[in-house]
Amino acid sequence: MTREELKALGLTDEQIDKVMASHGKALNAVKEKADKVEPLETQVKDYKEQLADRDKQLKALGEKAKGNEELTAQIEELKQQNEATKTEYEEKLQKQSFDHVLEKSLTGAKVKNVKAVKALLDVDMIKLDGDILKGLDEQVAKLKESDAYLFEEEKKEQPPKIVTPGNPDGGNITGDDPFAAKLAKYK
Repeated sequence: MTREELKALGLTDEQIDKVMASHGKALNAVKEKADKVEPLETQVKDYKEQLADRDKQLKALGEKAKGNEELTAQIEELKQQNEATKTEYEEKLQKQSFDHVLEKSLTGAKVKNVKAVKALLDVDMIKLDGDILKGLDEQVAKLKESDAYLFEEEKKEQPPKIVTPGNPDGGNITGDDPFAAKLAKYK
């Protein structure tokens, strides 16, 4: 929202400043996380290229070493090590991706403390499918019911009340008023 939109809603300059400051903090937190992602993506790309180069080199070396059993055994061992490293690396990437999407989803669910909520989740029941976490929504809904204090309150915007000046009952004295009888004497 812009300052003009907030002003159109009837907020004072002080309220607008507070809203903009709060929004700025949230935006900066998201921006910091996004800035960390770009170098990681570049690093991932580099590692994948390095692994592909190693595999090519080992394949070429294996073809040259045919007939030499000791060298062939070493090449096979290196291939297995490369495969293990590749598998380990892919698992780490999947975990990082899962953690990133989980934190992003929890932030979107207006969680006050992501670390505390993550500790209460059964992470084994949550599966990453692309950019969607299956099984998370159900757990978050249960936590909102059982531990609502972990989540920010959802405030529904209400239109400002317009109050007419003067006495709301029009100045009429009713019989329910204890002072009505006393005032009636003076009329």
